[in-house]
Amino acid sequence: MSNAMPGPPQDPYDPQANPYAMPAPPAQPPQYPGAGYPAAPPVYPGAAGMPMRLNNGMGTAALVCGIVGLVCGITYFLWVFAVILGVLAIIFGAIGKAKVGRGQANNGGSATAGLVCGIIGMVLPVIYEAAVDAAIDSIF
Repeated sequence: MSNAMPGPPQDPYDPQANPYAMPAPPAQPPQYPGAGYPAAPPVYPGAAGMPMRLNNGMGTAALVCGIVGLVCGITYFLWVFAVILGVLAIIFGAIGKAKVGRGQANNGGSATAGLVCGIIGMVLPVIYEAAVDAAIDSIF
């Protein structure tokens, strides 16, 4: 039997002697030829991506408010609603026409129709009031 004599005692704080120590990082990471992501495909003119979604809500809201305001303006008893809806139709119509001008919407006709119906719906109660005042003045 061989009696092997161990060498000099090792230092327990020596990083080379500690089996649980972190290995030293390599000086430079290995370079692999052809590694990485492939090149992006070429971009062709006219194929830039998805087209912008149109926002036609303001023109549609102007048309709805204008038509309902016009109907309320024709019926004399609902003149308050006619004025309120007329103002809303004018605001929504102006915003809708601005969006058509910027290319964000394509319902310029609806925005214009809502704008006109809102104006007429606001003017009709004023005309009715003037007619009623004239009729009352002519009677008394």
